[in-house]
Amino acid sequence: MDNELSPAARERLLGAGLELLLQRGYHGVGVQALLDAAQAPKGSFYHHFRDKEDFALQVIDAYMAGVHGALDASLSDTSLPPLDRVRRFFDMVAQGYASDGYLGCLLGGLGQELSGVSPVFGERIDGCLTYIAGRLAQPLDEARVAGQLPADTDPQALAMLLVNCWEGAALRSRLSHDPAPLRAMLDFFFQAATRE
Repeated sequence: MDNELSPAARERLLGAGLELLLQRGYHGVGVQALLDAAQAPKGSFYHHFRDKEDFALQVIDAYMAGVHGALDASLSDTSLPPLDRVRRFFDMVAQGYASDGYLGCLLGGLGQELSGVSPVFGERIDGCLTYIAGRLAQPLDEARVAGQLPADTDPQALAMLLVNCWEGAALRSRLSHDPAPLRAMLDFFFQAATRE
């Protein structure tokens, strides 16, 4: 096993933390449970993280690195029409939810749990969701220019609405352990958005 102070130990803690935060939420995860899941000694946690809040914020950053990868992979594929690129991003995210057992979105889960009690988490999560919407606004604007969306569409507002709807569908998917709410929301959204 690697040294408790190594970058690999930090990555193991973050990986275990992502899984536990999805399953149990912030208040349901103790440091000892995290150390046990990561098979790491106590000193490794406090070497890499100031406290539990710092740890959870770094888990959010690690989660967002995956989101950035999915955004880059889907939105940069200019062989697809703009709306197909947007849909592909959400399809990729849904595949991730499936592999996690439909535990939903870390941002949505922590946002619901912590935004009312922690401005730090509220601001970080809001910033993450706003960033995602900002990235999605570009292909939505391309679709508007190409005539796939009504000419008076506000791409930024539409992107934020899409992210907000997705978060609601992710919650319903988590409750039912079923991808159907995700598919139904995307089908409805794209049908409604493309109507003149």
